[in-house]
Amino acid sequence: MAELRDAYYIDGVRLPIGRAKDTGYYAGTRADDMAVRTIRVLMERTGIPDDRVDDVAWAATAQVGDQGLTLGRSLAILAGLGQNVPGYAIDRMCAGALTAIVNAGNAIRVGAQDVVLAGGVEHMGHHPMGAEVDPNPRFLSDKLVDQSALVMGNTAENLHDVHTDITRERTDEYALQSQERTGKAQANGIFDDHVVPMTVWTDEGWRVVSVDEHPRPGTTMEDLQALSSPFRAGGLVTAGNAAGLNDGAGGVVLASQAAVDEFGLTPRMKLVDYAFVGVEPETMGWGPVPATEKLLAKTGLSIDDIDVIDMNEAFAVQCVAFLDHFGLPLDAEHVNPYGGAIAMGHPLAFSGARLAMQVASWFQRHPDARYGITTMCIGLGMGAAVLWENV
Repeated sequence: MAELRDAYYIDGVRLPIGRAKDTGYYAGTRADDMAVRTIRVLMERTGIPDDRVDDVAWAATAQVGDQGLTLGRSLAILAGLGQNVPGYAIDRMCAGALTAIVNAGNAIRVGAQDVVLAGGVEHMGHHPMGAEVDPNPRFLSDKLVDQSALVMGNTAENLHDVHTDITRERTDEYALQSQERTGKAQANGIFDDHVVPMTVWTDEGWRVVSVDEHPRPGTTMEDLQALSSPFRAGGLVTAGNAAGLNDGAGGVVLASQAAVDEFGLTPRMKLVDYAFVGVEPETMGWGPVPATEKLLAKTGLSIDDIDVIDMNEAFAVQCVAFLDHFGLPLDAEHVNPYGGAIAMGHPLAFSGARLAMQVASWFQRHPDARYGITTMCIGLGMGAAVLWENV
């Protein structure tokens, strides 16, 4: 059996994340056009000839409307990559883009491809979560899952039930930290290397958006503690300690050593390994814990070997549970150092691409660091973790 090749992360870009509402950034913009914008920027920044892309792997959770029609292939045509460039669509809910990235990495590692674009898009303003799905009635009639498993906010409340030591105060503290770290990162230009502007149509005409719309600077603990849960009476999950409903798009370029040499590319990090796991759908937020444990066991590493962790903040309770499990403090500086989805928002299938970009940005500023992990919880009870090595 041939030895696996290296798959390198070359570059990644995303649009400013918008709010999924009628007055949000992208209310008048198609999801596929959002993704095309990021692809064109990636091609211009890397200098790779359009027709030398071997595949376009692109994710969306709602694979209908302006996110349908075999999304990766549609984007290859719309972005002008050439008729010879294939593509495909992926759905693993919140980990769609992360799955696209590891699929692309695998194609490179086995020698099948040399340059792959991988990313995700989610326009939750056009496609509200769950609005266009028809769950099989056997899920409930045959008691395959509890009804709460089909509402993500309820799964977060269930996780609170299991981990009674995770109080509302602790999750609000974590949420406030996310807002503060995101605000600091924005002020320090951390996102400038991977957030690109987009021209959008609004009721007032054309405008250019360049900064994430969702963060709420100036948020206080008093603000957060005044919110109530929409999911159950006396619940602990609120709009303040959960990710928002958002629109976003972005992707990355992965390449082989042969492509790096041919096109004069500069690798920023290397895909080392990954793990996907299943967990109880009713407490899907637990997913990052066993996924990370599986990944560490496969690679012979410990949590202490990991220099940076970027974790999707679907709900604060999920993040606090992860930190507690691995013996990390609530304010661990290397876990979501630039904030996360509670502040920035969570456009489902896109978010894994953002996590990878933030690890790459962190590596760039910490050249002595070696390993980073991106990890996510996933709807219907799954978890994902990807290990990156700084090059």
